Amino acid sequence: MAKLKDIDNAAAEKGKGLKTLWQFVKFIFVSLIAFVVQTFLPLLIKLFMSDELLTRSYDIWGIFKSSVDAKTGAMLGLGVFIAANVSNVIAQIVSFFINREKTFNSDANIAVTLPIYIVFTIALIIFSAWLSTKFIPFFTGLTGSADTAMAISGALCGAVQFFIYFPFDKLLFPEKKEDKEKKAEKESK
Repeated sequence: MAKLKDIDNAAAEKGKGLKTLWQFVKFIFVSLIAFVVQTFLPLLIKLFMSDELLTRSYDIWGIFKSSVDAKTGAMLGLGVFIAANVSNVIAQIVSFFINREKTFNSDANIAVTLPIYIVFTIALIIFSAWLSTKFIPFFTGLTGSADTAMAISGALCGAVQFFIYFPFDKLLFPEKKEDKEKKAEKESK
């Protein structure tokens, strides 16, 4: 990890724009990890669910509703909804800690930032959960496979989250105080 810190320092010395660009590159790599989790973990989780749970009809607050595959007539039920959202939560937990420490080199107080991140993430997950109820039936009809549709939906919801999270995380995770002090010291010389 010393090499990563060296690259961080070199980017910071080149100016704020290059530092932000380097943070964005690191954010991309962390997001790729979250993408893999969010896209493929639901397929793994589904393996441990009964067919009854996977096809059980649901209606949560009138917003999240099960749907029927237009081609096969199969119910895309509660199990699919649970698998997609559990995977999303796990992906966001991984992202929080890696981005805080490695992407933004932040020492922001976890007791403060984690609740803010959780509230923001819950809102984004609710939005993604609603969006996936639109994507999964559409792509199931297009591809003929609920599993393929779930993977595509996870990828698209992950992409939406990616573009929303970077500016949010950049604000939430300020650089470490020691890094700011070193920068101020160099500028005063």
